[in-house]
Amino acid sequence: MLVGKQHSTWKLLLFSTKYNYGGSHLLFFSTANESQIPPTPIAESIFSDAQKHGSYKRGDSTFYSLIQHHAHSGDFRAMEIIFQRMKRENRAFSEKIFILIFRAYGKARLHRKAIQLFDAMADDYRCLPTVKSFNSVLNVVIQLGLYRDALDFYDYVLINNSNYNHISPNALTFNLLIKSLCRLGLVGRALDVFREMPAFNCNPDTYTYCTLMDGLCKEDRIDDAVALLDEMQIQGCCPTPPTFNVLINGLCRKGDLARAANLIDNMFLKGCAPNEVTYNTLIHGLCLKGKLDKAVNLLSKMLSDKLKPNHVTYGTILNGFVKKGRSVDGLHVLLAMEERGYEANEYAYSPIISGLFREGKSEEALKLWTKMLEKEFKPNTVMYSAVIDGLCRDGKPHEGEQFFSQMISAGCLPNAYTYSSLMKGFFQVGNCDKAVLLWKEVVEKDYMDNEVCYSVLIHGFCKNGRLKDALVVWKHVLAKGLIPDVVAYSSMIHGLCNAGLIEQGLSLFNELQCKASDSKPDVITYNIIINALCRQGSISHAIDILNSMLNQGCDPDSVTCKILLTALREKLDPPLDGREFLDELVLRLHKRDRIIGASNIIQVMLQNFLQPKASTWDKVVRGICKPKRIHAVINKCWVESFV
Repeated sequence: MLVGKQHSTWKLLLFSTKYNYGGSHLLFFSTANESQIPPTPIAESIFSDAQKHGSYKRGDSTFYSLIQHHAHSGDFRAMEIIFQRMKRENRAFSEKIFILIFRAYGKARLHRKAIQLFDAMADDYRCLPTVKSFNSVLNVVIQLGLYRDALDFYDYVLINNSNYNHISPNALTFNLLIKSLCRLGLVGRALDVFREMPAFNCNPDTYTYCTLMDGLCKEDRIDDAVALLDEMQIQGCCPTPPTFNVLINGLCRKGDLARAANLIDNMFLKGCAPNEVTYNTLIHGLCLKGKLDKAVNLLSKMLSDKLKPNHVTYGTILNGFVKKGRSVDGLHVLLAMEERGYEANEYAYSPIISGLFREGKSEEALKLWTKMLEKEFKPNTVMYSAVIDGLCRDGKPHEGEQFFSQMISAGCLPNAYTYSSLMKGFFQVGNCDKAVLLWKEVVEKDYMDNEVCYSVLIHGFCKNGRLKDALVVWKHVLAKGLIPDVVAYSSMIHGLCNAGLIEQGLSLFNELQCKASDSKPDVITYNIIINALCRQGSISHAIDILNSMLNQGCDPDSVTCKILLTALREKLDPPLDGREFLDELVLRLHKRDRIIGASNIIQVMLQNFLQPKASTWDKVVRGICKPKRIHAVINKCWVESFV
């Protein structure tokens, strides 16, 4: 069985360094100033008195106890002295002594010393290593995350070295080997090793299966992992909660909550009660799918089963509510948690405060902030920045500036995000001069060049009609070699078009389209150009831009439709109501299988009393009702009914 490549330099690399003490090859760790440190004394009476009383015998527990003590404290110098005495007195070295030292080396992150000592056991200490010693060293290397070194060590000892023919791998050896292969992403080879275990009279255990399932799930091979669960049970190996948890986690990450719920049923049938990890995993999966109410219900069930949720569980639910724009519901959950005796920390408060500000509920956010301070939590830069951003969004940059001063007084250094929020706030209320002063402060304090800060500056100038200032900043950004983001491009294009410089705006738009970076025009950018062309009366050019938009995979929204409908009614003679145009747009999106985009256009048509054709209705409805989508809805209902 060959696991890794053969390396001719392996022994030279790891086994060449030995330290000579009194004719013996000792392999312990030495510090740079070791020669200046006197040897750790060992009371002579420990040995001489023991011999007089006849209690000290060859290979008894005295040396073992001393080595155990020094191994636990990491005193390798003292262990060297004990080893020297044992060799002088021709004492026997038992394998359990070496296993103690291997573990001590692992604790001190000295895996090479452990490997060197293993290689010296037979020749220097007349102690033939067994698979126990080998597994101990292999585990040391793996625990340090050196998985490739572990494979090389395995190959050197069990494949390429005839001196160790007496060592045969056991189940623990295979488990360690499979773990290394899975951590390296070599799951296929791990499965090959797994299939070879019976040839060595080794039966896989729950740890073996669990490790393989985890590796398969991380490789997105969920079906193979579930198949292993079936095989495991056929072979008479009973799965444990951690086994199910690995599969449930993999399915939840994939969004397959229906199969995860099936596994919960399987757990109960096998007599495995879900534990904290099971519940935490399911709650996280529900939150990822936006099933927040179901996640809260599951949290209640978890508490009723006398299981204690952790900070991750609560944090997942609270963040889920914030992302869905339901920060008030998140706040209610937080308060309910505290009523049940849960001691929330500042990381539980932070997302709720930030979410409340984003939703325009600054008063509730500030009350929660005050409550957090009363609990003597210390806000950090992220929390201060969230409050400042929220106040600025609410049109209160001066209050945000007060928190900015408190932030600095508390020793929290503002970052680019903090300054950007304040600048946006002052631009929003029309105080461009204050925003520029903040920008100068950023430059004077030598903060990193940040595209977001430049973007805010360009957007603020354009929004306030200061196109010349925006162009100066734009040139400055390009001169510094920075790449403006889509917001900066959109702002400049909007500013140019508003100033009647549509050709320059189009030139910048074309430049953005040709960018190799991830910053591509979004629906806002397209709407700016389409609107400018329609106002100019260039309807055909605007439709060309719309075609380009569709080809780039960007769906038109209600604003796009409104712009085009207005242009068709006001700029054409005779005017058109746009029904035929939008109906055709729906069909084009349907042909590209962009059903959501097509459905949105139909909603716009209905809002404007423009009835789609019967054939268009039929195609869109059939597209929505495709078997895969129907199955998705069924699975969704099944999961909701289960939870």
